[in-house]
Amino acid sequence: MGNEGSTLLEPLWQGLAPIDPSGVSGAVSCALPARYEAVKGARQFTGSTLRQWDIPELLDEVALVVSELVTNALRHALPCGPAAGEPDRPVRLHLMRGPSRLVCAVRDPSEVGPVAGEAGCGEESGRGLHLVESFTDGWGWRPLAGTRRGKIVWAVFHLPRT
Repeated sequence: MGNEGSTLLEPLWQGLAPIDPSGVSGAVSCALPARYEAVKGARQFTGSTLRQWDIPELLDEVALVVSELVTNALRHALPCGPAAGEPDRPVRLHLMRGPSRLVCAVRDPSEVGPVAGEAGCGEESGRGLHLVESFTDGWGWRPLAGTRRGKIVWAVFHLPRT
C-alpha cells in the first residue's frame, strides 16, 4: 500500500473532465491478493483513507462501490478466477482525491470491458454495475495505455461542499 505516481492514472483524469493531475490532493493505491477476502481488505483500506482525508460521510457509498468493483475484477478479470497465493497480485485499487471529486479505480489484467448484467429476481450476479451506477456520479472503464495489459474501471463521487 502506498502512494503511486499519476502517470498510470493521468489518462483517467483526462477522460473524466478538465482536471489537472497535478491538482490531485491525494492519491493512494494498494495491491490486492487474488482471493475474495481481498474485498474486505479493500473496504478497510478505503475506510481508513477516507477518514484520513476527512470525508467519512462518503464512506458507505464508496465502500459499497469499491466492494463491487473489486469483486467484479476478481470474478471476471482473472484468467482462472481467484486463487490462493497468486504471486503478482494483478488487481490494484486506486483512490484519488481532486478538488471537487473522489475517484475509485480498480486495475485488473483483463482487456474485456465490464457489462451490466440482467439479473433476474433473486439472482445476485449482474447487479453490481447497476449499484455502481446508482451510488456514483459516473463510472466507466478504459484499457491500460502503453505496454501494460488490462484495464481500469473507475467510479466518480462529487465531494460534499464544505
